Amino acid sequence: MPISSKLFVRSTLALLAVGLVALLAIIGTVIYLGEQSQVYFNEVLEAREGRTAATDLRNALRLAETSQRGYIITSNETYLESFSLARDVLPERYEGLKTVLQAYPEADGPVAELKQTIDSKIAEMEQTIALEQSGRHDEAVEIIRTDRGKDLMDNAITFLTAVIRAADERQAAGVNQQRANAEWLRWVSIIGGVLIVAVVGGSALTVWRYTQELVAARDEVSVLNAELEERVRLRTADLTLANDEIQRFAYIVTHDLRAPLVNIMGFTSELEESVKSVRALLERETADDDPVAQQARIAATEDLPEAIGFIRSSTRKMDGLINAILKLSREGRRTLKAERVDVNKLVAAGAASIAHQLGEAGGEVKLDVNLPIISTDKMSLEQVVGNLLDNAVKYRAKERPLRLHVRGSVAPGQMIVLEIEDNGRGIADQDRERVFELFRRSGVQDQSGEGIGLAFVRTVVRNLGGDITMNSVFGQGTTFRITLPRTLQLGSTSA
Repeated sequence: MPISSKLFVRSTLALLAVGLVALLAIIGTVIYLGEQSQVYFNEVLEAREGRTAATDLRNALRLAETSQRGYIITSNETYLESFSLARDVLPERYEGLKTVLQAYPEADGPVAELKQTIDSKIAEMEQTIALEQSGRHDEAVEIIRTDRGKDLMDNAITFLTAVIRAADERQAAGVNQQRANAEWLRWVSIIGGVLIVAVVGGSALTVWRYTQELVAARDEVSVLNAELEERVRLRTADLTLANDEIQRFAYIVTHDLRAPLVNIMGFTSELEESVKSVRALLERETADDDPVAQQARIAATEDLPEAIGFIRSSTRKMDGLINAILKLSREGRRTLKAERVDVNKLVAAGAASIAHQLGEAGGEVKLDVNLPIISTDKMSLEQVVGNLLDNAVKYRAKERPLRLHVRGSVAPGQMIVLEIEDNGRGIADQDRERVFELFRRSGVQDQSGEGIGLAFVRTVVRNLGGDITMNSVFGQGTTFRITLPRTLQLGSTSA
């Protein structure tokens, strides 16, 4: 099943979430197990320290007792050195054990009893040694035979052995816990690693599939684009051919219409001259009481001149329309020439060409154009700017001075924008689109013209690869916005 962008994002986020949870679980577990391992390690160290202290104290007691008995049995002074050494370290060994067992309040009593036991045992051993040194061997042996020293020694050894056994048990438990932690850590790492590998693999598989689909879609789009470009090329060629045919047809039609129109205008002049002759004749030779003559005189002096005037007016209007069509036809057939054009200077020249008209109307023009050099057909652009400036002067509001503002700016996509704003009559909402149509005009018809100005401007602008739009408020003014490419793309013939 194809992977949509939404499904790809959701699946990727889900996999990343699972991977993140797995990673956090691994990290949390590792931290926890690490803390536990540290706790068990500290306990093992404490147990080891306690075992060492108890063992050292027990060994010192045994060495002291062994040295005591060896001296009493053999009277060899060498045993006294060992006894003195053992007796001297016993307090230090006891303090070491006491320090280790301070963490266990329940051991305070037995540890205090151990101190008394050790002190008593030392006192018993010193007494017997003193008796042996003074030559009272039998008395020393008698004290030993009472087993009091043995009982003291047994009590001390029993307590110390219990401490050693407890330390061994704690060490064993700590080691086992550390092994269990290591096992947990191993399994968590294995499971987490497998899960992360699965997440990474799933993500990689999803990305790979999505990438493959994108590549396939891109290839398909490339094929469709190539086909579309071919269809557009063919359609453009057809449209160009059709447009050329239309242009030729318009030229032929207007040219053919012009011949009968000239004939009509010529015959109208001849008819006018003939009417003058008839009128002169009727005025000289007809009687005033002849009704037929009176009607003929009225026809020759009033009706016929009026009809001829209507014919002249219509032929002049038709001549103007034919000239307009010819103008559009010629412009459509004219081959565009791309050249470097300084739009700033071109607009300034257009504004200068209407300076006299502005002066008479008490108006002014403000130029705010700062555009780069572009490559376009200079004559066409001059016609566009000139037509729009002329229209602004022609259709100004009589009740206020004319104010023109021309702005230029650079637009995205290698385009420029030229805006021509005026404070003239404005254009009503219902007329905003029709003003660009051929032979259509809006507002009060108090100015001469055939209604081709804006239609001509839009045709020229589109020939240059751009477009023209308008924003107007009736009674306040109009702004024309021209968008043009910075580089003219030339075809065989502009249409």
